[in-house]
Amino acid sequence: MEELNPGNTKESTTVKENGKIKGERKDKRRSSGRSRKSAKKSAWTPNDSKVAVVDGKKRFHDFSLPDQLMHAIHDLGFEYCTPIQADTIKPALAGKDIIGKAQTGTGKTAAFLVGIITDLLDFQLEDKQRQGEPRALIIAPTRELALQIADDAVLLCKYTDINVVSIVGGMDYEKQRKELKAGPVGILVATPGRLIDFVRSKEVDLHNVEVLVLDEADRMLSMGFIPDVRTIIRNTPRKGDERQTLLYSATFTDDIMSLARQWTDDPVQIEIEAERRSTENISQKVFLVSSHEKYKLLRNYIRLNNIERVIVFGNRRHETRDLAEKLKRDGVRAALMSGEIPQHKRVKTLEDFRNGKIEVLVATDVAGRGIHIDGVTHVVNYQLPEDAEDYVHRIGRTGRAGATGTSICFACENDSFMIPDIEEETGVKLECIHPSEELLADPNAYKTAVPVAVVAVEPVIETTGKVESSVEAVAGIEENTQQGLKEVAETSVATTKELPEKDVAQEAVVEQVPEAKLDTAPEQVPEAKLDTAPEQVELSLASPEVAEPASVVASQGEETNRSDV
Repeated sequence: MEELNPGNTKESTTVKENGKIKGERKDKRRSSGRSRKSAKKSAWTPNDSKVAVVDGKKRFHDFSLPDQLMHAIHDLGFEYCTPIQADTIKPALAGKDIIGKAQTGTGKTAAFLVGIITDLLDFQLEDKQRQGEPRALIIAPTRELALQIADDAVLLCKYTDINVVSIVGGMDYEKQRKELKAGPVGILVATPGRLIDFVRSKEVDLHNVEVLVLDEADRMLSMGFIPDVRTIIRNTPRKGDERQTLLYSATFTDDIMSLARQWTDDPVQIEIEAERRSTENISQKVFLVSSHEKYKLLRNYIRLNNIERVIVFGNRRHETRDLAEKLKRDGVRAALMSGEIPQHKRVKTLEDFRNGKIEVLVATDVAGRGIHIDGVTHVVNYQLPEDAEDYVHRIGRTGRAGATGTSICFACENDSFMIPDIEEETGVKLECIHPSEELLADPNAYKTAVPVAVVAVEPVIETTGKVESSVEAVAGIEENTQQGLKEVAETSVATTKELPEKDVAQEAVVEQVPEAKLDTAPEQVPEAKLDTAPEQVELSLASPEVAEPASVVASQGEETNRSDV
């Protein structure tokens, strides 16, 4: 819900409408068949909610909003408008078309919902509304975003009789059909594909849509939804006097502006530019690691920082799937959020994540963009995004509504070259460090509390915790990785030569375990010692399996790491 009004941020605003914006409320478009009616009397009035006048801030009280809507706004704890809300509500109430440029988390959802709800309450239909004929249509690129918008609309319509319906792909078609037939639809929130299905089956009629909202138009363009959107718009009334259109995008590219000119009529152009693309209340850090160390780093970072709600982003479906499955096998309460997951399961997953039943949500960019959940303290970029702009959307999942958050990146030899692009996009110099030895330790060593033997293991990469510039650090990743692998190989060969050739695979490399007997060997374990090493890892002999020599351990570790990639 924090997307509705994330609090005041340091942003600059530009509003254009061929000179001036009309300040007076006027009769809306499509006046035929509609009449303006006075708001229903309510026991609650805006006077019951006192909000102080503050210079430079716009209050919701400053607009002529219906009491029912103001009551819901009061319940949600909203007092002052964000910049996008302050600049959008006024022209929206005046019936103007709008092109809005705003990032996620700026409160744009409430910006267009407030105008829509006010319009539907103030200008009611004289004739009975037919089934499947929505008065307002909101199109979103992803199922998660569409469902979130619908949830926000329901909260704002709490004290009205406006019916909000969502139709998205991947969910029960028959159930959505029944919701459409349950009563007149005031606000319909939909994804393009499923909406076209209902339009073609003639169960949804868009010919009387009064307000059309296209949210995240840039994402719809990149996902290839524009042909579907064109089909939908052709089924709505003409732009201008018959339809009000509001288009929102994170960027104003030439393609987006071309679409806006086609779909809007003399629009007001609003641009909300944050001083920094990423919010100042999010701590950002980059760990420089080799690719096979990422999983250990993730497990240890979550454990050592006692993280209870974190979103981990990956670039590919199969990569996120493998990561989520491995976390679950290791006892971590994790779940996957990607396009291949059925919608009903994705809804259940988000609910479990919101309720704390899941602590790690592994997601792709498309699926994760619509996640708006309170209390997400950390975002981990397991792989750096291929598009620097996606980084901004990723870290926007934390530090919302004025809260603080932490963004962590794992940069390796495969993706560290993206760091300069991310720094340029965000305007922030990222802190690049090498993880400590504790962060790169075997996470499974902490599962048992009964250490019995000690085996010396040479670390793969020497870590110092020293802060480096991104350029220097990136340049040293490959060199450190190769040097570490060489040292492991030399240690493995030396260890193997010192051991007896007989039964090398079954004899444990331990320090003086007197009288110890193993189930798999009929004789006592011979004493063997290794030269002292920089660090020690404790192993348990509670299992009947025999500890393997360092060479075998090293080779298995390499196989495991390769399978994790």
